[in-house]
Formats: sequence, structure tokens, C-alpha cells
Amino acid sequence: VALGLDEVDVYAWDARGHGDSDGPRGGAKDIAQMVHDANDWARHLQSSHNLDLTNTIVIAHSVGGVVATAWVHDYAPPIRGLILATPAFAVKLYVPLAIPALKLKQKFLGAGEVKSYVKSRVLTHDPEQQKAYDADPKIFKQIAVNVLIGLKETADRLVADAGAITVPTLVLSAGKDWVVRLDVQTEFYRRLGSSLKQHEVFPDMYHAIFHESRRSAVIDRVKAFALRCWDRPITRDALIDADHGGYTRTEYDALRTPSSLKWKVTRLGLNTAGRLSDGISIGHRDGFDSGVMLDHVYRNTPAGKTFLGRMIDRNYLDAVGWKGIRVRGEHMRAMLEAEIRRQHAAGKSIHVLDVAAGAGRYVLETVKNLGGEIPVRVTLRDYKQANLDAARKLADELSLTDVTVAHGDAFDRSSLATISPRPTIGIVSGLFELFPDNAPLRECLGGLHDAIEPGGALLYTCQPWHPQVEFIARTLTNREGQPWVMRRRTQQEMDELARTAGFEKQDQRIDQWGIFTVSIAGRV
Repeated sequence: VALGLDEVDVYAWDARGHGDSDGPRGGAKDIAQMVHDANDWARHLQSSHNLDLTNTIVIAHSVGGVVATAWVHDYAPPIRGLILATPAFAVKLYVPLAIPALKLKQKFLGAGEVKSYVKSRVLTHDPEQQKAYDADPKIFKQIAVNVLIGLKETADRLVADAGAITVPTLVLSAGKDWVVRLDVQTEFYRRLGSSLKQHEVFPDMYHAIFHESRRSAVIDRVKAFALRCWDRPITRDALIDADHGGYTRTEYDALRTPSSLKWKVTRLGLNTAGRLSDGISIGHRDGFDSGVMLDHVYRNTPAGKTFLGRMIDRNYLDAVGWKGIRVRGEHMRAMLEAEIRRQHAAGKSIHVLDVAAGAGRYVLETVKNLGGEIPVRVTLRDYKQANLDAARKLADELSLTDVTVAHGDAFDRSSLATISPRPTIGIVSGLFELFPDNAPLRECLGGLHDAIEPGGALLYTCQPWHPQVEFIARTLTNREGQPWVMRRRTQQEMDELARTAGFEKQDQRIDQWGIFTVSIAGRV
């Protein structure tokens, strides 16, 4: 009502554990769950209210600002604009070493809750709004410890990787904010990759700027920015050539420069004592990005020479990147099974094709877990014989008979197009992250579109973020024996590549660290 945009529909959402939403008050499994809830809510509005995301502007405040930013960064919805009001990218915790202390408490005593110190008088200067805040029975002043820790970790990641966000963005800040830090909001804004971005600081306002005494100035600013966003033409293919220049290409080029003494010492350690670990030994022999390595990571059983070697391998397998890989496998299994069941209910004869299968563990285990309830034909292709041998061995161990293991080039479009019978589900997992250029990806995606039956689906992965990308580039080698330098693709870039090949994304999952995504798209 305050915006005076009578022709605009407005939808409001209560996060899990807040307002009228379900869940323990102030709690959630983690921030990633809240972000996925936001994605589910948007999908619900699309299906139930015909919401057009390309004509939608999202407004979010405080913690909601972090959730909305993570949704835009991690899920790449094609929204028209993002407006962040005093986003909580850095909460002011007045107790020294509060986060380390809370992490210790969570580890040894369980999560628990932290009560907010915030009083209405430091949120707004407006006496009536202060009274309304104090009298509101739905305001819950506790926050779960795991959510507070996750909020900080997610916010740190978003600020560091703000260059990945290209949605037009307005950041609204309060000059006298007692709750969150203005300097971190400014840093986020500075790093933003949006071609249209604006930052407005209201010097005398407190945190709750939409409830401040002179909030009409804030409303006017929001309205002006929203109208400007709606006036701009929609462009969705700007990142198709991001491999030639742009945010992640710049990072990739920097990672290929000579390394410092620090990284040389680290490499020396991995090449000597590190070889006691089976995982590190596999990496040196077959490549840290190889299918054999991934199979070791999925098994998640430490092995090595002597007790020390097993300890090193346990530490190696517990690296956040490998944790993310295992969560990616869980997401792949869940989404693959759901798609198999959907197609079976629709009366389809199901044929799953993985174009770079490695050992094919998650595909074969998913089919095995169906217990023969649904007949599924599986074709596993890979370019490397060791991977094919591992896939055949696993299929035999699981007593799966309708499995074809074959040599194939995932980037040979004509070869993919001739696969018979035509697959109803195509999979490309963990492959694109290994190649910096987009041309081979477009060949692969085009071949999958040619191969998959109309009405079929594609499951694809992406690595929009990795906290160890420099460590990997400086110390580990790939399957070719060269430094394993990765060019990250933003989720927006990966989705655009899939869309231009003829696939429309339907759903997505991401781990709690924001490293790996699994998306499902329908063949258009």
C-alpha cells in the first residue's frame, strides 16, 4: 500500500520458525534449508499464482536479506531486481569471541538458543512503531545457535562472492544501525557484479528503516528503483561467453600464475607424508579430479599405510570440498529417484544415460535401492577404461543386469545423438566443473538435447563456489597430471548454458556450504 503501485501484486513470506510458519521458533536445520524454503515458496507462487519471476522484484530485510541474497546467488532465479534493507551480512555481537564460543557450545552441549538483546528503542525512532513491536506476539527474540553460526558463514561467503550476482540490486543502509555493520554492507555493494546497483545510506536511521519516523523517504527510494528495474529490458544470455572474460574468468587466470613458497611447501608435504594416505596416493596416480578418486570419496572409508596414513586419509576425506561432493551425491540420488518415479507414474519406459559416469556409483545405487520395483535401463559412458571397469564391477556386485557400460566422449554431440534407445533421463555430473571453456559444454548439452526423449529430463551439476579453490589450484594435480585449476561457473551461467541448449530448470538442491548444486531441467 505504501508503495502506491496498485497494479503490482505483493506476496509476503514468513521464514521457517517465524511468524505463521511451521517449525521450532527461531530455528531450522540450517540456513541452507531456509534458502531452499524460499526457492520452494517461489516455485509455489509460480505454479499456484502464475507468478512470472522475470517480472518480479524481491524486497528483504535484515536476516531475510541474507536469505534472499543466498537464493539469488545459489539458485539464480531470473528475477527483475533485488532490494536489500539493512541486510545482516555482519551482526554486531557485543560479546568478545562470541562466534567461536557458540561453536564450542554447539559441539559439546548441543545447539540451544541465543536471546536477542535488541530493544524496540534501537530499531526505530517512531514511538508508535516501538509500541507495535513490543506488543506483537509473533515476534520471537531467540535464534537457534546453529542458525546464527550458519548466518555468519553464509554471509561471509556471499560478501566474498558478490561479484557472481548480476541482478539489479539496491542496498539500503542505516547510519545508526545497532544491529548490523554498515561497513560490511558497503563491502558487499562494492563487490557486486550487477551492472545496475545502488547504495543508499540513511544517516540518522536505525535498523528497522521501513518502520522509522521518516520512512517515506525509504519507500520513495524503493519505488523509484523498482520502476527503473521494470523499465529495463530483460536479457538472459549475457553469461554464455563468460569463459572469455568476466568475474570467474579473472579468478581463473589469477590462479594460473606462479605460486608462492607457502604453496610449494604444502605440495612437498602432500608428495611425501601425504602419500601414506590412500586418497592422496590415488590423486597423485590418477588425478584428484578422477572418477577413481570420486569413488574413494563416496565410500568415505579412510585407508592408508600405517595408522598415521589412515589418520591423514580421514582428515583428507573430511575436507569441506569432499563433504560437499558427498552431499552432491545424496542430492543426485534423491532427485534421480524422484524423476524415475515421476516418469514411471506417467507410463514411460525409463532409460538413464550418464555421459561421464566414472564408477557410476550414485546411479547404480539409486536403481538398486528401487528394489526392482521399477524397471530401469542404465547406460554408463566414460572416456577412461579404469572408470568403466569400476562401473562394471559395481554393477555386478549390485546384481544389476540391465546396465550397459561403454566408452564414449561426452563432448561428441553426434555420438550422443545416436544413442539408442533414446534416454528419458540424462545425467552430466562433476564433468563441466573440470573444463574452463564453454564450447565443449555446449556441444555436450546440445548432444543431450538431441538424445533425450521429448518430455524427458536432464540432471546437471555446478560448482558456483569453493572455499579451497586456491589450495586446489596450487597443490593438487588433475587427471592429466597438470595443476588442477578450476574456473567456477556461477549458477546463473550454468543455467543459461542449459537453457540455450533447450532445457528449462525445474528444481535444484545445494549443500550447506554453497559449493555444489544439482539441478533438474525438462527437455523443452
